[in-house]
Amino acid sequence: MTTHAQHVSILEACLAKAASLETLIGYAPDSIVSKTILDKHSGTVTLFAFDRGQKLSEHTSPYDAIIQVTAGRVTVIIDGQPHEVSAGQIIILPANVPHAVSAEERFKMLLIMIRGE
Repeated sequence: MTTHAQHVSILEACLAKAASLETLIGYAPDSIVSKTILDKHSGTVTLFAFDRGQKLSEHTSPYDAIIQVTAGRVTVIIDGQPHEVSAGQIIILPANVPHAVSAEERFKMLLIMIRGE
């Protein structure tokens, strides 16, 4: 029987210790910054910092995803409908439904992607 090493990536700053999401990532002018916290076969957790005016164009994913806004405010468009999401709030992006993200101001978010079986 052949075994394959499973790809796993974990951000050491969070491994078995508390870490502030606010300080794990910083803003960059006219950019979107991302930092992978956890990457496993079953899903990913990624922290993002968007500068004002930055966008992710409309796209789809075969997996459900959760956006948790940790700082600021963002417009999330799901199937053509805009949703304002502020710090402390979450929104679920359904699998296979077009969505986009638009930063009207600087914001940070945690993206939790759950892969299907």
